[in-house]
Amino acid sequence: MSKPLLTTMSCIFALHFFTSPAYATAINREAPSCALTELTEKHALNLQQFQGKVIYVDFWASWCGPCAKSFPFMNQLDSELKQQGLEVIGINLDEEIEEAKQFLQQTPASFTIAKDADQKCAKDFGVKAMPSSYLIDRKGIIRHEHLGFRPGEAEEFKLLVEQLLAENPVNQ
Repeated sequence: MSKPLLTTMSCIFALHFFTSPAYATAINREAPSCALTELTEKHALNLQQFQGKVIYVDFWASWCGPCAKSFPFMNQLDSELKQQGLEVIGINLDEEIEEAKQFLQQTPASFTIAKDADQKCAKDFGVKAMPSSYLIDRKGIIRHEHLGFRPGEAEEFKLLVEQLLAENPVNQ
């Protein structure tokens, strides 16, 4: 193979790899049992209580620019797909809870917001970026992981959510 062809192929691979959506293939492991607290109401929350629903878990922080851009998308998902069995849960990782509350005043959420005070849940999920999103199927298995948020990828991710919702409809 000639050197120019090899260089061209390497550039094409790198371009594809670094510009492709940050979706991991179905990772097929059981979701951790996370003990959380609702941010505003102080109620205890555990991801296991939502088994039977498709869960969109999003780890975020107030200082994360892409996190702010993802909230309208998650609000839309919550509004459109909650009745079909979707539960959207935003898990805040701020050290100072007041920073999260200020963020939410500027960027409201229609979905459940929880805090992971000791960040154990984030560690159990293996969070690598902000935001990090996970789709959990009705059986409690993590099926997709998405790192970061770019608005152009929102429709693709919504299709993944809809596919999981269609696997085992609520009324079956």
